[in-house]
Amino acid sequence: MVVEILTIVAVLLAAAAELWHSHRIRRMAPLAFGPKRRPALWVSLAPAAKSIAVGLLTWGLLSLMLAIQPKIYQAKAVEDDEIRHIVIVLDVSPSMKLADAGPDLTETRSQRAYTVMESFFKRVPMEQMRLSLIAVYNGAKPVVVDTKDADVVRNFLDGLDMYQAFDTGKTKLFSGLEEAAKIAKPWKPRSTTVVLLSDGDTVPATGIPKMPVSVDHVLVVGFGDARSGKFIDGRQSRQDASTLRQIALRLGGEFHDGNQKHLPSDVLSSLTHIESESPFEKLTRREYALIACTAGALILAFLPVALHLFGTGWRPGTRPSGTETPRT
Repeated sequence: MVVEILTIVAVLLAAAAELWHSHRIRRMAPLAFGPKRRPALWVSLAPAAKSIAVGLLTWGLLSLMLAIQPKIYQAKAVEDDEIRHIVIVLDVSPSMKLADAGPDLTETRSQRAYTVMESFFKRVPMEQMRLSLIAVYNGAKPVVVDTKDADVVRNFLDGLDMYQAFDTGKTKLFSGLEEAAKIAKPWKPRSTTVVLLSDGDTVPATGIPKMPVSVDHVLVVGFGDARSGKFIDGRQSRQDASTLRQIALRLGGEFHDGNQKHLPSDVLSSLTHIESESPFEKLTRREYALIACTAGALILAFLPVALHLFGTGWRPGTRPSGTETPRT
């Protein structure tokens, strides 16, 4: 309240000073504005503009000095109802080591999975995320469960040969989804997103598990060239996009071909329940005070220049030869 009262006082004093100044310059009008004694039409707005500028500057500076606590940058506390669980089911079968992924088809499928997830980590508020990682080959093994540390998950995604922890055999992708459902079951409803990263090779047609109520989104991301595959273990392996898309549909989720493109922003928003705030919703009194100071200072700085250059069309001085000076 003190800031507003002092601002009103400053505006009234500025307005009074402008009225007094206007009265004084009337006697000098012929010298300043020529025989017509009139400035440009817009000059009549200058006193009001100056008074407003003084008010903006006064309110902004006093708000910063008296009404706003110094801003301390610290980690934002996350409420329990804001926490999102991300369960990553990573296919670690040997076929994920084939190099037919990425924009140039030169990355391995596992490298491309790491690149896509790295982009994911950079574009979501990680302070709200709790990450779990499940490795799946011919079985499923939980690697990390509900950690805050994204670097731990990055380390496992970045090229570790986790298939060596399994016996050789066919990929049992559904066992990874079953393990994800088991891990997510105790969590609160609609708080979990399951992300399946796979090339879709050797996926069975039946036996898909049912997700618990804690899972509200399932994202299936495919890797590898879907048109021409690579040979491994005496057979051709390629991304089985149709099967992966069918898995996503049966789980009520979405399929994304991650072979060349990162996850779209609208997909990330729907998965993580991140609502984009309007820029104006993020503004506090501190930001409004800084805007007011900037606007007031700019008006006071540039108004005299504008008055000098454009305040009147009268230009006294020596006239061109052949021009008669009017008699008064």
